[in-house]
Amino acid sequence: MPTDPLPAFVLHDHRKPRPHFDLRLEEDGVLRSWAVPKGVPPTSREDRLAIAVPDHDLEHLTYTDEHKFIADIGTWELIDRNDRRMVFTLHGREGSVRYALIRTGQDYLLHRTRDQPDVG
Repeated sequence: MPTDPLPAFVLHDHRKPRPHFDLRLEEDGVLRSWAVPKGVPPTSREDRLAIAVPDHDLEHLTYTDEHKFIADIGTWELIDRNDRRMVFTLHGREGSVRYALIRTGQDYLLHRTRDQPDVG
């Protein structure tokens, strides 16, 4: 029996109005989106503010312009979800990284988890 392919993600690098990144996860036929205003998603255990923004159409997976380019793209895998947090693995161009989006009220923290996927 075939399994469904993993949903897609894209990480956009925006230069306007201020430099920031947008994390977009395919879910329910749209791209759920968060703006990450304080730099790239964490490469260590530091957290980044992530602000939920309106969903985007799937066409934004490959959208670029003079102010926006694709920093990473690939698939993502849900590990765990509850009302307060979502743990997921991004499978991008450079490998796989596990993050948690943690609700802090109106906003979120994007957190690189201690447990990372096995490589290889």
